Amino acid sequence: MQYPGVVRASFIDRPNRFIAHVKYGGNIETVHVKNTGRCRELLLPGSEVVLSEPGTDGRKTRFDLIAVRKQSGLLVNIDSQAPNAVVREWLMAQEVSHLHPEYPFGQSRLDFRFTLNGADTLMEVKGCTLEREGIGYFPDAPTERGVRHLHELIHAVQEGFRAMLVFVVQMDGITEVRPNMETHPAFGEALEAARGAGVKVLVLPCHIEPDRIVPAPSAPALSDVMT
Repeated sequence: MQYPGVVRASFIDRPNRFIAHVKYGGNIETVHVKNTGRCRELLLPGSEVVLSEPGTDGRKTRFDLIAVRKQSGLLVNIDSQAPNAVVREWLMAQEVSHLHPEYPFGQSRLDFRFTLNGADTLMEVKGCTLEREGIGYFPDAPTERGVRHLHELIHAVQEGFRAMLVFVVQMDGITEVRPNMETHPAFGEALEAARGAGVKVLVLPCHIEPDRIVPAPSAPALSDVMT
């Protein structure tokens, strides 16, 4: 996934979950934050942030805030739309057919339905932006929606589908994602139940640059994961 018009700025504050103030080119700019999650451990005053200028007519803000550099130097993509875009590109490069995004199932819309080796598969995608000591954690805030999606995947297995949850790691070097039990133990419990029910859980490592996020060279082939 590639971003247009990328520039760097310095984070000031975030008055609400939709916008932030940054310092860019000597001026204070109001920008759109492409993540409604908390990101409290990332969006710290003075942090270097990456902005993208889509150039779309009718926007209230000139820039989108898409990434932030941690004090450790690690660049973290925080665009909540990026994980689905990355997974879609990853799927289209493999031997899947009948790819349908936003597939209605139960009381939800799961991110993808596709056919692989003749088997119908339902997939849900979650982006991981929280890192502690080289390990990714999800979620960074309570997510009843995420718990519901796991129960839908369990139901899908019971209905004869193959089902899969993909954690897209929105930073380099992270190969393990654990449930954030401190923040939302119910998600961790639902994740364990899903694994026990036959839902495949994949961590998709990514390579991040200011203007792009792509699967890392170490990303597995889907056929290898689903065997």
